[in-house]
Amino acid sequence: MRDGSDQLDQLLQLHSENEVVEFKEAKNTFDFDKLGQYFSALSNEASLQGTEAAWLVFGVDDQKQVVGTSFRQDSGKLQSLYREIADQTGNRLTFRAIHEIFCEEKRVLLFEIPPAALGSPTSWKGHYYGRDGESLGPLNPDERRRLEWQGQTITPFERRFAFLNASVSHILSLLDWEGYYKLFNYPKPTNAQDVVARFVMDKIVIRENQVLHITNLGAVLFARDLRQFDQLEYKRLRIIFYDGTGRTGGKQEHTGHRGYALGFENALNWLNEKLPNREEIGSARRVHIATYPPKAIRELLANALIHQNFDTSGSAPMVEVFTNRIEVSNPGVPLINVLQFLNHLPVSRNEAIAATMHALDFCERRGSGIDRIVEECEKHLLPAPDFIRGDNFTQAILYAPRLLREMSARDKVRACYQHACLKLANGETMSNQSFRERMGIAEKNYPMASRIISDTLEAGLIKPYDPDNKSKKQARYVPVLN
Repeated sequence: MRDGSDQLDQLLQLHSENEVVEFKEAKNTFDFDKLGQYFSALSNEASLQGTEAAWLVFGVDDQKQVVGTSFRQDSGKLQSLYREIADQTGNRLTFRAIHEIFCEEKRVLLFEIPPAALGSPTSWKGHYYGRDGESLGPLNPDERRRLEWQGQTITPFERRFAFLNASVSHILSLLDWEGYYKLFNYPKPTNAQDVVARFVMDKIVIRENQVLHITNLGAVLFARDLRQFDQLEYKRLRIIFYDGTGRTGGKQEHTGHRGYALGFENALNWLNEKLPNREEIGSARRVHIATYPPKAIRELLANALIHQNFDTSGSAPMVEVFTNRIEVSNPGVPLINVLQFLNHLPVSRNEAIAATMHALDFCERRGSGIDRIVEECEKHLLPAPDFIRGDNFTQAILYAPRLLREMSARDKVRACYQHACLKLANGETMSNQSFRERMGIAEKNYPMASRIISDTLEAGLIKPYDPDNKSKKQARYVPVLN
């Protein structure tokens, strides 16, 4: 970084102020709120202009005459500005440096303002500011959207910052370090610095030039309360139970607030306790059987949290329970074709989150979760789950038990295709017999299974494993993967 005097000389040579340079006399005092607004505006403009920094200069007038300033001459009060600014900016950005220099025997302050963080415009007290030439005003909505999307394809979500310029006390109060140590079975720390060192090692916290920042990875998984992080408040998991088959009659709702890793088991237990079950009379006692396979529910919930697109605004992971189905949705379209969920190499939008949740045994090994869901539905003779690609969301649907005659043609074809996919994933091929067993069709009714297989062939979703085999009884099938 260049010397403060050299930087001032360079700024004074400018033809005039611009979007990233502002001169202020500020001889004695300057309104703190106005200072924050300039910080927001100059930070946003620095990002939009692609400059390394913006500059707010106290002690120089509009004609670039050095007049000097006595603003916060006490060094302690001047240094406290770092924290005071950070406490009021939405992304906790603050001055990169405050240069106190003397020019013509007059004191000048150069506030070095960093560009807005990638994907996160700098706000001041909840409002976003920008510059129109030399004028201060609200940030243009188009420019705000540009800043929100800027760099998001470059820096993975987990590596971006949820809370900048965090003190040790911030870290200990915002992140549930006790729960974190318990989940990973780490030895109990002896002091706060041990906790921070562990967080830095695991990329929960990033240290840059002795400054600490909490990453999105850390906040999403281990926050005491996601509402304390502006960008993550609306990513909390919602579970809603409805009275019927539509959304007009909401009955119960649960909205989590803890980080996903900390709150996963509680949310799952709350859901499972309220899901319906059926009673069967065994040889000695009555047995309660879950309507929906708990392992499938677990995988769906984990997938919704892990594979969501955190850059999709206005939506959060959601579980909606109706009398005849469960719909699990998450923001963002899937990265692969929904038809290939069972037979595609693992693809994750959030690799670090997926790896951490897997390490904590909250989900199956990566790439096999959908297989487990389909397998569980087959074991319980449930209709095939449905996977839907929406405009900006992904949805999975589990259906309650239904007789074969109550299933639509689409339901039956989907079940046949998924069965063929599951067989292929297990190194096997589908046959009329295996499909009958999957659907609970008696052997004498094999023509029913044959018709469904024929419909699936016609739909182009499966093909004969051996096209030269002319025996329908011995025919085997594999899915069409394209």
